[in-house]
Amino acid sequence: MHRVLVSSSDIRSVGYDSDSKVLEIEFHSGGVYQYYAVPQAVYGQLMSAASHGRYFHSHIKGAFAYERVA
Repeated sequence: MHRVLVSSSDIRSVGYDSDSKVLEIEFHSGGVYQYYAVPQAVYGQLMSAASHGRYFHSHIKGAFAYERVA
């Protein structure tokens, strides 16, 4: 999945597949995680948030099934 770099102290890059609704996040700590059944609106809000990390922790972490992929 193609990811784009973001300006965040926690998150390095973010990718999204609108067909499968999979959100992929690479953290500066080195882990890459895929979050499943994520609405496109949530991805859009993450990308436009003033703080990507804060939005992730408030709206994505713990709200969607996920797995570590790398």
